[in-house]
Amino acid sequence: MSVVTNTTTIGAIEAPSRRNTELLLLAFAVVIPIFAYANVGLAIHGELPPGMFLYGLGFAVLAGIGHLVVRRYAKYADPLLLPIATLLNGLGVVLIWRLDQSERLQNLAKRSFGTFSESAPRQMMYTGLALALFAVVLLVLKDHRVLQRFTYISMAGALILLILPVVPGLGADVFGAKIWISVGGFSIQPGEFAKIVIAIFFAGYLMVKRDALALASRRFMGLYLPRGRDLGPILMIWAVSLLVLVFENDLGTSLLFFGMFVIMLYVATERTSWIVIGLLMSVGGAVVVGTFASHVKVRVTAWLDPFACYSTSGACEQVGQSIMSFGSGGVLGTGWGQGNSDLIGFAANSDFIFSTVGEELGLTGVMAFLLLYGLIIERGVRTALAARDPFGKLFAVGLSGAFALQIFVVAGGVMGLIPLTGMTMPFLASGGSSVLANWVLIAILIRISDTARRPAPAPAPSPDSEMTQVVRPS
Repeated sequence: MSVVTNTTTIGAIEAPSRRNTELLLLAFAVVIPIFAYANVGLAIHGELPPGMFLYGLGFAVLAGIGHLVVRRYAKYADPLLLPIATLLNGLGVVLIWRLDQSERLQNLAKRSFGTFSESAPRQMMYTGLALALFAVVLLVLKDHRVLQRFTYISMAGALILLILPVVPGLGADVFGAKIWISVGGFSIQPGEFAKIVIAIFFAGYLMVKRDALALASRRFMGLYLPRGRDLGPILMIWAVSLLVLVFENDLGTSLLFFGMFVIMLYVATERTSWIVIGLLMSVGGAVVVGTFASHVKVRVTAWLDPFACYSTSGACEQVGQSIMSFGSGGVLGTGWGQGNSDLIGFAANSDFIFSTVGEELGLTGVMAFLLLYGLIIERGVRTALAARDPFGKLFAVGLSGAFALQIFVVAGGVMGLIPLTGMTMPFLASGGSSVLANWVLIAILIRISDTARRPAPAPAPSPDSEMTQVVRPS
């Protein structure tokens, strides 16, 4: 005797979206800057800042809107990217407000410009605009693979963005570097957006050409050397980065531009020779330009021995003050609002804002911030590994590599590890271009991670498999 039972097929189990985890982390990302804001007010004025609750409410609303957009339009995105970026942005506004309270900077601005205006409210406005742009990117960009169609258009767009600052009447020379354009009274740094646009070109180009670039013609000293004709792309990018360095006196953008290409080239071809060739070319170009370009030469001199020219060079004084800020911070720091990093001057809330972190939060705070940046980079690389298409893999690696390079050159410059580059710390430093561009970068990584983590659709059920007979012996 046997028993016959009917069983039906079970559909695929839906993967967890992790949106509730993101919401919980986002709550901490909003509360921590509010407490930091309160600490600064108590340290400087002996009372809670009058706008603390309004600031907290506004920041919470912006973060909540960002979360709702992700929950609705990128349900399976990485749950850490938005909270970490929110935390860094919130602490950046607090650091800028802390420097706004400095009487030294207020008096310096009045002597130089006749008036003083706080940067923190303006930075908060830029944060609102950046989160609006973040939402627009997620709404419009339904699939990151669409960007592959604009490979060569993005190359032209990136070159235009890099050329704009040297156009007469449009570009602005700020402290020797021509990296700004002035439009209608507003200053924009096109290089911040160029890094995203050029990453589209690199990803699209290397996806098509990676097999040819991976070919090696000969082996020399343990390295596989590429064929001569395959050196063309890297030579072109190298030349463009040198031109940016020469005409704009912008060491940071040229390092970022060329370094991102070398990273993506290595990921696409898995050839160590490209890394070695890229490093040799970057060092050679930097040496040549550093020898002849006066602006770069001043920064190299300040890097080698800032205290030898401390009283004669503004760059040396800034680097010297920055090193002393890190030194006086010790392990735990002097405390929020109790440092003297404002002695650096106007650059205290932009290029050198990380010096305030080193002095007031100490080595512990520096490592905490670097850990947060490292988590963004790690999640970006993890997204690249999980991406199902080669364009998405290269694009995510390029954006993560560019972000990592920018952290390295900024932190290394203010700590005296490498010469100053003039770039700003992402999310921390004052500046609308930086915060807008980096929120767009986060939005794109969220879109790629959503596509990578989204479960594949369940296959259509077969009529023959809807009912299965299972015979069990009695």
